Amino acid sequence: MQQKIIILDFGSQTTQLIGRRVRELDTFCEILPYNKFPKDDASVIGVILSGSPYSVHDAEAFRTCLDDFVGRIPVLGICYGAQFIANEGGGRVEPAGTREYGRAHLQDIDLNDPLFRGFEPHSQVWMSHGDTITAIPAHCRPIASTTDVRFAAYASTTQPLWAVQFHPEVFHTVQGTQLLKNFVVDICGSRQEWSPASFVETTVQELKAQLGSDRVILGLSGGVDSSVCATLLARAIGNNLTCIFVDHGMLRKNEFQKVMQAYQGLGLNVVGVDASEKFFADLKGVTDPEEKRKIIGRDFVEVFNAEARKISDARWLAQGTIYPDRIESLSITGMVIKSHHNVGGLPKEMHLKLCEPLQWLFKDEVRRVGQELGMPERLIRRHPFPGPGLAVRILGDITPEKVRILQEADDIYIEHLHNYRCDDGEELYHKIWQAGAVLLSSIRSVGVMGDERTYEHPVALRAVTSTDAMTADWAHLPYDLLARVSNDIINRVKGVNRVCYDISSKPPSTIEWE
Repeated sequence: MQQKIIILDFGSQTTQLIGRRVRELDTFCEILPYNKFPKDDASVIGVILSGSPYSVHDAEAFRTCLDDFVGRIPVLGICYGAQFIANEGGGRVEPAGTREYGRAHLQDIDLNDPLFRGFEPHSQVWMSHGDTITAIPAHCRPIASTTDVRFAAYASTTQPLWAVQFHPEVFHTVQGTQLLKNFVVDICGSRQEWSPASFVETTVQELKAQLGSDRVILGLSGGVDSSVCATLLARAIGNNLTCIFVDHGMLRKNEFQKVMQAYQGLGLNVVGVDASEKFFADLKGVTDPEEKRKIIGRDFVEVFNAEARKISDARWLAQGTIYPDRIESLSITGMVIKSHHNVGGLPKEMHLKLCEPLQWLFKDEVRRVGQELGMPERLIRRHPFPGPGLAVRILGDITPEKVRILQEADDIYIEHLHNYRCDDGEELYHKIWQAGAVLLSSIRSVGVMGDERTYEHPVALRAVTSTDAMTADWAHLPYDLLARVSNDIINRVKGVNRVCYDISSKPPSTIEWE
């Protein structure tokens, strides 16, 4: 039986990061809404309660029944989770004098407690809360504090229960990974059997059993997720997989031809469809970002369905849906973060069953699975690219000419990132989570080129570093590189006379401009 850690999500922006940290310990975990603990699942070896945007005293605060798991299996409460456990157990949670946010250093650490095994005496942690615990339950004892937080961590003396008011999952908590390892491996007893190799072996066998000799259709995008999904399915069912790659006209420069060649090199059965004229016609004059996304999504389904109907014996539709897609599309707060994920079902007219072999994986795990499958680096190490393509990187209406301008500028930018070598010899491109150019086509800026005054479009460059795309920081690209990129774009791309660099982080900004 595969062991698992359950992470109960109380709405924190870093819940996914907790999941990724647990997976990095070669341990399977599942993120579930705060009130959906699986009481009859014998494979659960531990529970983690996440943070939350709420105070435990808010009327709308999320609550769960601790009796379902406290005392039965090890439990770790993080931030709100720690405060919720304290409040429910007879402790006291009160507003802090000032919001406790940022770096702090632990003191009075009980280094004999299993949660803090291997810790340095004044280890740095990251705080982010407006309330603070002023009294802990009677059966608990403090195991760490900070200058401002008396109960930075506490543990039960009668149950396998621990709680911390800081965030071990974030980078700024220096020994956060050690704390989570202590909990997941030492306390919960994880056998650390979750790995790309075990995933491939298990999933291929499951796909063979699930699909049998049925024919499967998969929509390829050229991105990492769908490419790995296709390769995994091909290993399981071979030629019973048919892939459809739709060109909506807003891919990167020469993307359609390059990706088709790459797929053929993998031995995949791929049908390429150039539907760019339809997409451009339906997008004509549309400037609203959400409307653009909806039109592209609708048209894609129409084009894909028309091609899929030619495969009359198909029984399944496969999708490269990954775990963050599912989480973001089913937000417990009621606010869907992204509207363009293929999550939640299929058009009724397709009469197909859904197959999602990557649905439990995070993006970095997908890449590791791709490596395990022997896929080329150029496919599995590609930056994420939005489903609507360059349509959401063009501010304003979409025309073939604007797409051409952006394709040229973007191609120059990405080429420079590939060619720039870091001190360790690796391409700068691979140090960045995502990069791309944005065309500000709804405005024009004045310029001088030669002896002539110009009135053309600005281009903004975007590059971010991240581990999961839930949060991201702008990449501090070298000035000499930015200078060369700017110079090449302005000199080589007709219609552009100004280049800017976006230095906004997420939050508050998103990675894409639309």
